[in-house]
Amino acid sequence: MATFEFKLPDLGEGVMEGELVKWHVKEGDLVKEDQVLAEVMTDKATVTVPAPRAGRVVKTHGREGDMAKVHQLLVTLETDGGAPAAEAPAHGAPAAVSAPAAAPQAQAAQAQGTKVLATPVTRRMAREHGLDLAEISGSGPQGRVTKADVVAALEGGNGAPKKNEVAAPAPQAARPAAPLSTGRGDERIALRGLRKKIAEKMVRSKFTMPHFAFVEEVDATDLVALRTRLNSQLAAAGDGTKLTYLPFIVKATIAAMKKFPHLNANFDEASQELVVRGEYNIGIAVATPDGLTVAVVRHADQLTLGELAKEISRLSTAARERKLKMEELTGGTFTITSLGQSGGLFATPILNHPEVGIMGVHKLKKRPAVKNDQVVIRDMMNLSLSCDHRVIDGDVAASFVYEVIKYLEAPDLLFLAMA
Repeated sequence: MATFEFKLPDLGEGVMEGELVKWHVKEGDLVKEDQVLAEVMTDKATVTVPAPRAGRVVKTHGREGDMAKVHQLLVTLETDGGAPAAEAPAHGAPAAVSAPAAAPQAQAAQAQGTKVLATPVTRRMAREHGLDLAEISGSGPQGRVTKADVVAALEGGNGAPKKNEVAAPAPQAARPAAPLSTGRGDERIALRGLRKKIAEKMVRSKFTMPHFAFVEEVDATDLVALRTRLNSQLAAAGDGTKLTYLPFIVKATIAAMKKFPHLNANFDEASQELVVRGEYNIGIAVATPDGLTVAVVRHADQLTLGELAKEISRLSTAARERKLKMEELTGGTFTITSLGQSGGLFATPILNHPEVGIMGVHKLKKRPAVKNDQVVIRDMMNLSLSCDHRVIDGDVAASFVYEVIKYLEAPDLLFLAMA
């Protein structure tokens, strides 16, 4: 028998580490080649890590919730035949370290000028604000510098103290929060997996992007009638397709974007440029057991209402079953979030960085409205648009929303826009 040391393989371009979300094996298990060993979540997606060969699991390295670096030792396997083997780490990759030695080794590595442990998002945030990661004290595992450390350095004025300097007293807001006490009956739930990534992304979005919101109501009575007619025709034809309101809203949004293209854009933090996209890749927020996931409908402008309905349904199912591919999670140009009949009156959605606009769709219900100077019962709902105020002004946001409303209140216009 021989041992084989399996190290975490490359997880994608520019991805240097990921969170160890779930182990699928334990020590002593027999595994087959290509059997899933673990799930690892990066800044972009959750990926499964398969066994490179068959054998018995001698040891798993790392606990669920830990950060694992690419080329870090992940699993030790006992395999048939041959001398002890190990996958060679990439040039310059650090060897795995035990938890008690992690912090001292990380500090020593920083002192020797080697690469500071930090995620790509943290590095970008530090770079954007002119901070040197080597001068920030890391609070994460193995001395890893976290986004919270960067935020604390920014709130402290000039970042962490340089080597051999005495730190000035930090303002109260910049000091680490004191641990909360726990009483009888309390439960502590660690932020892990998708929920942790959502938390990190929301902090980044609110920290870097000045939000503002615009809300307006929509008289969707004609839209309700059109959807009912089309679904009756689809049912009679045996097509199997059922239209929700989302395909209509996506089409109305794209039609409005063609008049206000700056809403179909990303903001490049590194170059401080607005990148107006030539494609219409619309993110659809999907509630899953693990948290909110944004699945991207690519080239949505090229799909019919029926095709949009099928694609949104497919992506929503894949999101709930954790089967979305990388290209179905990235490349979005604008996001629509809807809780359907649980959508409430209005909300202020948080932007899906680096997009500059996100639109919330709220509860559709009958309520009194004034039409031709008469109070009548209409099918009404509200739209909430949040924008990045660095690049989108209030009058543009308002005009964009009214353009969307134009197509939803007179949905026949959508067929002209699609022609």
